[in-house]
Amino acid sequence: MANRFTSVEAAIDDAAHGVLARLPRGRVVDGLVEFVVFGLKQAWACLFGGLMLAMILVTSLYWPEIGLNRYDLWFIAALAIQAGMIIFKLETLDEARVILIFHVVGTGMELFKTAAGSWIYPEDAVFRLGGVPLFSGFMYACVGSYMARIQRIFDITFTRYPPVWTTALLAVAIYANFFSHHFIFDFRWFLFAAIAVLYGRSVMHYRVFRFRHVMPMLLAFLLVALFIWIAENIGTWSRAWIYPEQANGWTLVSWGKLGSWYLLMMISVVLVTLVHPPRPHGSQPSSDRTT
Repeated sequence: MANRFTSVEAAIDDAAHGVLARLPRGRVVDGLVEFVVFGLKQAWACLFGGLMLAMILVTSLYWPEIGLNRYDLWFIAALAIQAGMIIFKLETLDEARVILIFHVVGTGMELFKTAAGSWIYPEDAVFRLGGVPLFSGFMYACVGSYMARIQRIFDITFTRYPPVWTTALLAVAIYANFFSHHFIFDFRWFLFAAIAVLYGRSVMHYRVFRFRHVMPMLLAFLLVALFIWIAENIGTWSRAWIYPEQANGWTLVSWGKLGSWYLLMMISVVLVTLVHPPRPHGSQPSSDRTT
């Protein structure tokens, strides 16, 4: 059974509980504490992605001529961040392996999509494959890292989670459609319908601090996809990559990309089940620590 926290996370959690437990109780205070802790846990789950996005933003606002391409700096920094998260026990090795798989899956799609002209990387890079700078795979890894970490940090359990084999088939179909729609019909609306059928009755239960909360899974998926879409707008504004319609100046990423991220996120959800199999609600709680 998956453990909730690494040893470092457990130490942080113990210290936070020591502070929060001394606060007065009451409906307003309890609600405020849950809200603040929810935000802090979300930020912690986004650690990898947050660091990457902050680096992209800072270097877009100021980038001195130091003889190093921005894309190459991002690639080197991403390697260092990933290594640091493992060394300092902020991420488990099992999670790192799944993130690596998602990295490879994302890079494969990048190679095809850039060749097809779906988007471009406008700057030079030494570390690249064809038209794809190698940092780009880490942007997919950020999504995988978030999905893996959030399940542990919030001790998520499920009611009526669909059979994993059906979700795996769905993930394969989604990935195939990202390629095949360039040549044949785009099946995304059928894929959305399949997601609704599989997850329509599924509910996730998550603990913030004192209380467990409930959310329909379809809504949870939409909120995560919306967050990624917002991050993508920041990324394209920083010209980390751009779409053809943004070549002459930044414009808002189309709302249609929200659907693409919704589908891509489903692949990440399925990959995470390889590390954290979905636990039925009411099952024995997982232990808090892992090394």
